[in-house]
Amino acid sequence: MAEKWKRTALLVIDMQNDFILDDGLMRVNGGKAIVPNVIKAVEIARQRGILVVWVVREHDYLGRDAELFRRHLYPPGKEGPTTKGTLGAELVDGLVIKEGDYKLVKTRFSAFFDTHLHSFLQSNGVNSLVVVGVQTPNCIRQTVFDAVAHNYEPVTVILDATAAATPDIHDANLFDMRNIGVATPSVKEWCGA
Repeated sequence: MAEKWKRTALLVIDMQNDFILDDGLMRVNGGKAIVPNVIKAVEIARQRGILVVWVVREHDYLGRDAELFRRHLYPPGKEGPTTKGTLGAELVDGLVIKEGDYKLVKTRFSAFFDTHLHSFLQSNGVNSLVVVGVQTPNCIRQTVFDAVAHNYEPVTVILDATAAATPDIHDANLFDMRNIGVATPSVKEWCGA
């Protein structure tokens, strides 16, 4: 295993049924198309000995821990998006948490906001991040900007293992991330690195 990979973690963000499936409550239009590339990135990460961190949204059945603007999605008696313990909160088929991986639950866009992600990564010697998942303008972008603010270097976003509602939104956000020093290779380029 190359020395650089020992200090790297792969963050797999929000690859859950409610974001990916056609009938998902918060479906991201480009989400389904990236599943094979996310699977490939996870496989390569494991081969390289990279720590895989599964970042998932899980909310209280009543949405009491969701952002204020989303609380209307959790009316009494109705299942809201990524409610803990529901099918919608589960990882999409083909993605499996394995021994040695780590699961982090978040309730906001950034995986760093109000979680212990930073201290967990530091205690495991991680100073470099690779990010895949959905959705580029929200959870991916917020997590990446916070990673840069926390001085992780390098930060890499695999461009064809992340997605947004439209290609234009995806590309515009990748452009912004490149402007703060984030690398954006394809999965093929990253696998060959």
